[in-house]
Amino acid sequence: MFVIFGFRTKVDRLGVVSRVCRNCGNHAAQVISRRSTKFSLFFVPLIPVRTRYGQQCTYCGAEYDLPKSEARGLAVG
Repeated sequence: MFVIFGFRTKVDRLGVVSRVCRNCGNHAAQVISRRSTKFSLFFVPLIPVRTRYGQQCTYCGAEYDLPKSEARGLAVG
């Protein structure tokens, strides 16, 4: 009997905001995203292992981690 298991990461875009980038200093669009990693059994995602929120600058491509509350606040308003 074979058991097939692994991890799968899914990236969801929560929104786009216009802010000053910490890396390049330009006022550009920043993409707010959520990365969810789940344990998969037989290619079916079952248990969430880790969820991370981030911000990516569209001008220079730099990525930063964000706390959940800040990411949710930026995505809504």
